[in-house]
Amino acid sequence: MYDADQRKLLSALAHGSIFFNAAIVSIVLPIALMSSSNDPVVKENAKEALNFHLTIWIYAAVAIVLAIACFLLSFALAPLKDQAAGLIVALFGIAWLLFAVIVTLGFAVPWVLAIVAVVQCMSNPDQPYRYPFIFRFIS
Repeated sequence: MYDADQRKLLSALAHGSIFFNAAIVSIVLPIALMSSSNDPVVKENAKEALNFHLTIWIYAAVAIVLAIACFLLSFALAPLKDQAAGLIVALFGIAWLLFAVIVTLGFAVPWVLAIVAVVQCMSNPDQPYRYPFIFRFIS
């Protein structure tokens, strides 16, 4: 039988690693827990946290590329300002809207989902938490 307090702590650390740093520590901690723990629930929580980090990075990269593409397209159409003025304004507005959504959701959603995961792990330590809408690269 596995220690419930240790299971709670390690599972909460795996999901809460997103609060430590957005780069190295947030990935290293779930990898370390996944490879060093013998507890199957802790391993599943670490895998899920790692998948969550990778998915968030992919979503952010795609959104940033789309925003940059809209900015570049609006500037590329600038010489045609008389013929395509409405399109330029629309693309520039879409680019700023995408940027605002990236900044807002890019910080808020991962933090809220990580808090939900930590609370779930603390209240129900015998069941791994599963994030919604993520890619599961590591199974």
